[in-house]
Amino acid sequence: MPEYLAPGVYMEEIPSGPVPIEGVSTSTAGFAGLTERGPTQPRLVTGWGDYVAWFGGLIDPAESFLPWAVKGFFDNAGLRMFVARVIRNDATIAALDHPTAGAGQTVLISAQAEGAWGDRIFLRIAAGTNFDPANPPPRPPITVTVLYYATMPPLPFVDPLDNANIADPNRREPTVVEQFENVGWHPDEQDFFIDYINARSKLIDLGWTDLTQPSARPNDTGFVQLTSLRGIDGVAPLGAGAFAGNVAAPAGTRTGLAGLADIDEISILAAPDHVNATALPNIADRDALRNNVINQCEILKDRFAVVSVAAGQGNIAGLRPPRDSSYAAFYAPWIRVFDPRTSGTHLVPPVGHVAGIYARVDVERGVHKAPANEVVRGMVTSNINATRRPLEFTFGKGEQDILNPRSVNVIRDFRADRRGIRVYGGRTMSSDPTWRYVNVRRLLLYIEESIEEGTQWVVFEPNDEPLWARVRQSVRNFLLLTWRSGALQGQKENEAFFVKCDRTTMTQADIDAGRLICHIGVAPVKPAEFVIFRIQLNTSTE
Repeated sequence: MPEYLAPGVYMEEIPSGPVPIEGVSTSTAGFAGLTERGPTQPRLVTGWGDYVAWFGGLIDPAESFLPWAVKGFFDNAGLRMFVARVIRNDATIAALDHPTAGAGQTVLISAQAEGAWGDRIFLRIAAGTNFDPANPPPRPPITVTVLYYATMPPLPFVDPLDNANIADPNRREPTVVEQFENVGWHPDEQDFFIDYINARSKLIDLGWTDLTQPSARPNDTGFVQLTSLRGIDGVAPLGAGAFAGNVAAPAGTRTGLAGLADIDEISILAAPDHVNATALPNIADRDALRNNVINQCEILKDRFAVVSVAAGQGNIAGLRPPRDSSYAAFYAPWIRVFDPRTSGTHLVPPVGHVAGIYARVDVERGVHKAPANEVVRGMVTSNINATRRPLEFTFGKGEQDILNPRSVNVIRDFRADRRGIRVYGGRTMSSDPTWRYVNVRRLLLYIEESIEEGTQWVVFEPNDEPLWARVRQSVRNFLLLTWRSGALQGQKENEAFFVKCDRTTMTQADIDAGRLICHIGVAPVKPAEFVIFRIQLNTSTE
């Protein structure tokens, strides 16, 4: 109660009604794998163009399936994804010590992260132009230009921005150009170039090699390569540990799957290279990577894993999920995608495309709708020749009659019916009938996570009947909306869900120990997996 000392009229706001529970997002993905370049801590990307800006484009599928999976995710209307770039343990960062006008003061210019890609960065520092040369300011600004090449240009380097070099046969157009014009070079400047560039560049980080921050102007230079320290990709074997990331690091600095585990927004998880026999030649590493992905989902209980069959698995006799889990789904076969770099095609695991379908269905219909009987976008849809078809193997109804009860979600070819290529299964890898369907498991994850996050206000509130009533009403209101959206069964509320939070759910010992226990039951809608029509013909002539 506030303390009143002077006479007057005082208004108080007293919270008494239910606190609204907002539904959490279910369409944000988290992928881990090798990329052309980019940061190693997980980074949010919101489209294929955003991914390319941070991590580079498509690379050889034998090196990594990740870029192909990311593209498949966004081709299928996925909206948000956290990407965790994986590197080898002995990879190093390309860097350059750049001199300044101050004695012994140098600026350390480095690639944003490890890898040989940093050796293909070229940087130029020149005088700025945003001032009157006849009346220059005390500290005239500078302009920093950064170029990146996906493949190494010829050396000695030819400035591609100089029009005089247009006809030079060694001139190469850069893949990325970053230009930071008229920035300050002194730490007192509001747009001090080190801070300014570090906040904006997708290629480089700036620092200093001395114990003190440089206060002298960096020397002008033509384009120079980051070669004081060479960046290397490393030669250490790539194993499941590289994908696991630095688990022991402080939260917020972790990489790989460990970094993705720290991000609560993620609800769909994948590591497409768990079936990449070239990148991970040891089958034990591939199995460990797949299990690490599924284990994270089972431990955190707020995300769902998408996993794939290995290549060449056309014999259905031995085709089945690798383990039992209600937190993962298993898809077959591989799909064919177009390579815009070569105008060729590749077979890739379908995990990225399927994850995009999850996100698309969540947005368009809701998480309660099974992500099945959905067209796969972003893949080849015509036969290249008799052996190079859209799917690695064509499974028909007869094969699916065998695979579906095993919880193998088949991608089917319905082009003959003008229905395209479709994901035609919606089962988890669980043998428990309660958790048979992907949409049921993901709906419960959505409900549990939403209620958990939406009732955090309860902690340290007085644990008595008024609080229990508010909790009951908050949860009921949320489940009412969920039911009315079509996610729960029943014509009446009591057929769809129940909420109990009273002395029937808690003992006095629970209350004395500070425990508030709420019992919630829901009846999720299950998909119409088998649609049966019984048609009766009337033979009567009357």
